[in-house]
Amino acid sequence: MIAVLIAGSVGLIVSLLGTPFVIRLFRSRGYGQEIREDGPTTHQTKRGTPTMGGTVIIFATLLGYAGAHLAQQRGPSVSGLLVLLVMTGLGAVGFLDDYIKIRKQRNLGLTVRTKFVGEAIVAVVFSIFALRYANIHGWTPASGYISFIRDTTLSVGPYLFPLVAFLLIAAASNAVNLTDGLDGLAAGSSAMVFGAYTVMAFWMYGNVCFGPRAAEGCYVIRDPLDISLVSAAAMGSCFGFLWWNAAPAKIFMGDTGSLALGGAFASIAMVTRTELLLMILGGLFVMETLSVILQVLSFRTTGRRMFNMAPIHHHFELAGWPETTVIVRFWILAGLAVAFGLGLFYAEFLSRGGP
Repeated sequence: MIAVLIAGSVGLIVSLLGTPFVIRLFRSRGYGQEIREDGPTTHQTKRGTPTMGGTVIIFATLLGYAGAHLAQQRGPSVSGLLVLLVMTGLGAVGFLDDYIKIRKQRNLGLTVRTKFVGEAIVAVVFSIFALRYANIHGWTPASGYISFIRDTTLSVGPYLFPLVAFLLIAAASNAVNLTDGLDGLAAGSSAMVFGAYTVMAFWMYGNVCFGPRAAEGCYVIRDPLDISLVSAAAMGSCFGFLWWNAAPAKIFMGDTGSLALGGAFASIAMVTRTELLLMILGGLFVMETLSVILQVLSFRTTGRRMFNMAPIHHHFELAGWPETTVIVRFWILAGLAVAFGLGLFYAEFLSRGGP
């Protein structure tokens, strides 16, 4: 538990104190956000706000994770390093996207195809190592089975696993990216999901057992404590960044942050065997993504738009809700989704005979 507290605290402090420095640095270099022309007119006042703040979240998460291990004098685990690999790799893709937007002074960076290529490379690298490095019990960081709260009997095998990993990483990273349209919305919602994974992974750590007790609600997870450390560090980093990203935002996370956070969610879900549960914990991100899909389908099939604008948070802005009202109410929805997901997680544990 001390290691988890250290990871979260270091992530929080580094992000909280480091973000003002990054704001001044990026402002001096002119790294300002471009605003989409078809968006709410109130957002035009945000043009020029420093972006690429996701670099702070990534750096603070890495330091939080490292600080916890240094304090405990323990080496990192394969699972923890793989999650950080995906988070940093997707952050690099997002950073390149943000940098192109800044250099070309437009709201479009990398092409969709190029983004998918970058995500695919990260997913394949993750897949190669996630099915290797078994511990003494034969458990690897991830498995070739589709999981909900544990592995199901549906196997995709080692050859299709890279495709599943890519789909999950691409879906999660782009879902967070779509949600990152209002000050603090993505950062606050992400902190809640990371908080849930901190609790869940630590609970798994206390309920890993072997032999005949394996049917008593025990978990088959290779490095649950280390995943709890990563999640705690990321949660603290998001909270520290939110201090400066809350409305009116002094800095935006950009694609650097949103892709990194989504990649972290997907990889954590795979190494904790909670892939489908992630869709419930991240219910707000799912809702935002579905609103875009429905908007496109509606327009292409009927010629009419289902919402004033997609993603759906812009719909409510154009309906007259103040931005802060949309943010707080969407945070509430995010919190309810996380609470429901945690409830399902514990209920499943009890159903297997847990105390």
